[in-house]
Amino acid sequence: MAFLGSDLTSEVGLRLLLWPLGSNIVTRAACCSVGVVLPVYSTFRAIERNNEREQQKWLTYWAAYGSFTLVETFSDKLLSWFPYYYHFKFAFLVWLQLPSTEGAKQIYRNHLRPNLLKHQARVDQLMGFASAEMQTRMLLVARNLLNREGYLRSMAQQGRMQIPNLIVKMTSFCFPKDRDVCS
Repeated sequence: MAFLGSDLTSEVGLRLLLWPLGSNIVTRAACCSVGVVLPVYSTFRAIERNNEREQQKWLTYWAAYGSFTLVETFSDKLLSWFPYYYHFKFAFLVWLQLPSTEGAKQIYRNHLRPNLLKHQARVDQLMGFASAEMQTRMLLVARNLLNREGYLRSMAQQGRMQIPNLIVKMTSFCFPKDRDVCS
């Protein structure tokens, strides 16, 4: 076990992380570890210890990380072509968490909070609409799946449908044009 904390392990890890050729897999794994795994555990510890200061820190981190992820969702395919993109992402995720830089707090105070306060009424309205719409759609999907399951089960029991067709029908979603099958 002493080997895991040795200078050799640290040097190998750093070389893999900073090696520019073929390192995207290592750097992406490091981004996931630093950006999600460590914060999830740290959030868990803050909640379990009932440490309000730490809870505030990690809530702020998750707000900044979520905003970054939202932006990255739309720009990742383009940005990932730039050399060292994942290295910069890794550095950014570390910066968000470091107590000395308080990056997440800076993002929240300088960008997120002012913009969300400015547009809070509109965001609340959109979130309410989206929530209601999502509930309606999920109920519709659940009803259609239950109806489809009953329809498929009865067809299979009557021997009117062969197993491969049954599997195809079970894995396809029910759309409005299929109402005769779903209802």
